[in-house]
Amino acid sequence: MRRIPVTLSFTKHTLANGLDVLLHEDHTCPIVAVNLWYHVGSKNERPGHTGFAHLFEHLMFEGSQHHDRGYFQPLQGAGATLNGSTNADRTNYWEVVPSNALELALWMESDRMGYLLPALTEAKFSNQRDVVLNERRQNYENRPYGLAPMALLSALFPPDHPYHWTTIGEVADLHAVRLDEVQAFFRRYYHPANASLALAGDIDSDEALAMARAYFDELEPGDRVDPVDASASLSSDTRIFFEDRVELPRLYLAWLTPAMFAEGDADLDLGTDLLANGKTSRLYRRLVFDERIATDVSAAQNSREIAGYTQITATAAPGHTLDELEHAILEEMARLVAESPTDDEMERGRVQAESQFVFRLQTVGGFGGKSDQLNAYNMFLGDPAYFDRDLARYQDVTHVSLQQAIARYLAPSRRVTLSIVPHGRVSLAAADSERAVVS
Repeated sequence: MRRIPVTLSFTKHTLANGLDVLLHEDHTCPIVAVNLWYHVGSKNERPGHTGFAHLFEHLMFEGSQHHDRGYFQPLQGAGATLNGSTNADRTNYWEVVPSNALELALWMESDRMGYLLPALTEAKFSNQRDVVLNERRQNYENRPYGLAPMALLSALFPPDHPYHWTTIGEVADLHAVRLDEVQAFFRRYYHPANASLALAGDIDSDEALAMARAYFDELEPGDRVDPVDASASLSSDTRIFFEDRVELPRLYLAWLTPAMFAEGDADLDLGTDLLANGKTSRLYRRLVFDERIATDVSAAQNSREIAGYTQITATAAPGHTLDELEHAILEEMARLVAESPTDDEMERGRVQAESQFVFRLQTVGGFGGKSDQLNAYNMFLGDPAYFDRDLARYQDVTHVSLQQAIARYLAPSRRVTLSIVPHGRVSLAAADSERAVVS
């Protein structure tokens, strides 16, 4: 397959306070993406004090010292779209604004970076904590199979590992947290020396840099944040289950895998795609189409900064068991290790990876746009120009390296097997499973 070179012109500047500023000119449309990443996520929390990073995702929209009102109205009034998100490794905020509203966006971003705490009252804190608790109920507790991520992460990673908990945080921790604790968390992580700002779109690079300096140069840098270091391992098949308000039992298989961009990460990405993504994948054809023992099946290599995990999920069709699904999945995985994937399978995986990659770069802003990707490479690799090398990782995967990665990292003897079954039907759990406590 002939690979399409992927490059993106940009310049990188680091202000005196440590803020990285990435500039990409694209005059196709009179809009500018303002994308700000903080190198903080739920992995920067600690047991008993979880959910802080996600809570700040909400608090950062509640006003700052020089704009002590809702964050959305002025920008939307100027024609902008905006949002933010938090995961285990980073927090990001973005606006896509008409070119003439760039200064407004930079002023508001700089004000909440440098002057959020004077406007953070007990009332705002309490209100947004309740919003987060309600979000947790909606997205996890009251959603069918919604507690699965909590059960899987707590089984994959030990209690003191920063990936042991989900980004939303634990209920008890959110109830117990005090205003002074979250203020200290903000001072530690939300400052220029722990952030990366990307501006992409209809800009003049010199003018945009001058504007960024005007609004961010005066902010205090904050203390250097050391990288988080942690390890985890599995030595057996951990088999757990819990009951939920669901109609059909569902099986989850999960393994510890390499970190984002590490050796084996791309192999497992293509391997999971080959196994269970799309109607031509091996597990879909066997479980859903041929044998009809499952209603759905999916797989993913979940790449994170200090460790990854691969997950395969399948829901049993009426009249069939999770033991049947488990047997078929492990059999197909063993067959993949023993018999080389076909050239067509490898080609399909590479084409899929490249198309997804190029699709993300069709926009300058938002989640996954050019500005977002520049920040991702800058923050996790220190190299915003990693585009072509990132895509090359998938082209470098061979039949043999894919088989070796599956054999090495997805061993049946070192995994977590989770069953979620309807209330009162414990017998539907995979054999030898023990009850898990999730909340």
